[in-house]
Amino acid sequence: MLEQETPFDYSQEEDAYFNFMENIGFTNALVIIKSLLSEIKDGYKNIFVAGFSAGATVAWLCSEERLVDGIIGYYGSVLEIILEISPQCPELLFFPEEEKLFNVDELILALENKHNVEVHKLNGQHGFSDPFSLKYNEASAKKAFTRCCFFFWKHLDVLTPMEKRTNFFICGEAPFMID
Repeated sequence: MLEQETPFDYSQEEDAYFNFMENIGFTNALVIIKSLLSEIKDGYKNIFVAGFSAGATVAWLCSEERLVDGIIGYYGSVLEIILEISPQCPELLFFPEEEKLFNVDELILALENKHNVEVHKLNGQHGFSDPFSLKYNEASAKKAFTRCCFFFWKHLDVLTPMEKRTNFFICGEAPFMID
């Protein structure tokens, strides 16, 4: 989407964000993603969109219409966009303990009142789930991964209602219990 041959280095995180905002922006990114979803929707039983950082905000925007079956977002931002939308599909959102640009606790409080939204605040900083980042937090990444597996398990159309009533499932290499 960024039409750049080489990706930004982690040390250029702010440059990457400003490049995205200046050259693509949330509206254009949404148009591109919606177009892609329209092209592929008939070939799949379920479609979920996952996004990280600015991508999480774009994924959130996809939930305004019934385009997908679920959204997973890590460290999304742009509060005025997030708070004005009522998701039409299930959403699983992850936030770090603190963000530079907004108060995480205030955002979570506002999101908890929205239908279809499950929110988790995990230890670490923006990027806690990226194993290549200096901000990687293995424990939080594993918790988020487990929650993602459960989210898919709960919302995919491959289990019967009876199978979905249990809180035991297998994710990766080991079984998990969700309380």
